[in-house]
Amino acid sequence: MNPSTTAMILVGYQNDYFAQDGILRGVIEDPTSVDSVLASTLSFIEEVASTGMSIISTPIVLTPDYRAMANPVGILNTIKESGAFKAGSTGADTIPEILALGDRIDYVTGKVGFNAFSNTALGDVLADREVRDVLVAGMVTSLCIDSTGRAAYERGYDVTVLSDCTSARTITEQEFFCESVFPLYGRAMTSTEVLDELRETAA
Repeated sequence: MNPSTTAMILVGYQNDYFAQDGILRGVIEDPTSVDSVLASTLSFIEEVASTGMSIISTPIVLTPDYRAMANPVGILNTIKESGAFKAGSTGADTIPEILALGDRIDYVTGKVGFNAFSNTALGDVLADREVRDVLVAGMVTSLCIDSTGRAAYERGYDVTVLSDCTSARTITEQEFFCESVFPLYGRAMTSTEVLDELRETAA
C-alpha cells in the first residue's frame, strides 16, 4: 500500500453522530464506541498527515424537506423523522476535531444516502489522483461504511475498512461485518495494522 495512491474516506464525521447531544448518537448500542472511533481516526490521521495520502470527508447534508428521501425506511426514516443532517443545522456540521485539521482534509459534497460515491464527485476525485487503495472510516458500519466499501470495490479499488475507526449499531453487528462481510470484497484491519503495512512498504 503506497500512501500516494491511497485515499482515506471519512464518512459521517458530523455532530449528529459524534457530538454528545447528537441526534443519532443513540442509534449506537454503546455510545462510548463512537468516542473510540474518533480517537482512533484522529490518531491514524496524525500518523499519515505528512504522507501523500488523500484524506477525504464525505458528509451527508439533506434539504429541510428531505426531498432525497421520498419513501425512507429503517435508519433513513429515523434520520428524516428526527431532523438529522438537515442543511444549516449544527448537527449536519463537520465535527470540530476534523475541521481543526484544516486543508489537510478535502471535502466532497452531495452525499444524500448510504453510498459516498452516489450523487458526488468522489469517483472523479479518486481517479484524478490515481488512487488504487481506499480506506473507509466512520459511521455506521452496516450501512454507509458497507455501501461505500462495496461501491469502491465495484469501481476497481482495493478496499480496507478500518475496524477500529468504524462502529455499528451493536457489537455483534460490528463483529459480523468485519469478520464475515468485508472479506467478501476487501478486508477489515485495525488502523494500527494498516500503519504497520505502510511502514513495511516504505522500508
